[in-house]
Amino acid sequence: MKDKLGLYLENVSSVTIAGHTRPDGDCVGSCMALYNYIVRNYPHIRAHVYLEPVDPVYAVIENTGDIISEPCDALDSELFIALDASDRERLCGAAPYFDRAARTLCIDHHISNKGYAGDNVIVPSASSTCEVLAGLMDMEQLNRGIAEALYIGIICDTGCFKHSNTTEKTMQTAGRLMSMGVRHSKLIDEVFFQKTYTQNQLLGRCLLESFLMFSKRCIISVADRKVMDFYQASYSDLEGVIDQMRVTKGVEVAILLTEVGELSYKISMRSNTVVDVARIAGHFGGGGHVRAAGCSMSGTKYDVINNLTRLIEEQLEAYDQRDY
Repeated sequence: MKDKLGLYLENVSSVTIAGHTRPDGDCVGSCMALYNYIVRNYPHIRAHVYLEPVDPVYAVIENTGDIISEPCDALDSELFIALDASDRERLCGAAPYFDRAARTLCIDHHISNKGYAGDNVIVPSASSTCEVLAGLMDMEQLNRGIAEALYIGIICDTGCFKHSNTTEKTMQTAGRLMSMGVRHSKLIDEVFFQKTYTQNQLLGRCLLESFLMFSKRCIISVADRKVMDFYQASYSDLEGVIDQMRVTKGVEVAILLTEVGELSYKISMRSNTVVDVARIAGHFGGGGHVRAAGCSMSGTKYDVINNLTRLIEEQLEAYDQRDY
């Protein structure tokens, strides 16, 4: 397989790699897979990765200790590569380095990405940015560490191949990575399913305090500051809560509000078959996928819930009234 990344790395001496704010598995996996790929196959290129502090669960990925999380002169580079970030603003602290780079490249799979870099490889039909990235790499030049980083991104964004974004190509890519010695069972357990005691407590609390709307087709929960403080939890401890809400029998859409500041909430949304949550998130300046999206909103939790559910109700009603 041809190394398509070589088209962008040709005659480049320095690269900065960065992902979106609050990096998840696909973001960390794609950034580290690319970093390790460049280090392995392009030793003449000076490469750096900038990410906000990542969840310790991703320490299983090779060389995560090389991640830079503070402003640094070394991050000024000839080529800036944005991964899994649907717009420039999502790059947060890395945005100034994006602006100063001579060349920019964005590799992503979010349908809301309009192509903000000089060069863009955006594949909305792909399950994950890691799947897109794998398609650009020469698979013969991967080692197990790079393959595992890609595999982690894929399982995180597909819910271990359960979500509707899983395609035949996704499974083929995962299978090819497994052939390179990926410890697939271990990674699925440790990265996707394994939870700390605090995470299990938060999951129980969020489920206990959740409520249903629209004939039990919508489930909503709020993780406010007092709950987070009570459990001495970080935002990463809420990983997986929204996905467990989504599989409640009879539920079409799940919403989790996380209080991140005074009258400020981070919104996570998941749907099963009907509601386009990316369209709802986009209405409030966010983005994502048809079945998984998010945004940030201001106001009381009641204001936020009312504004979100109004749009959800419109989609549910339109679906109920459709012509067969």
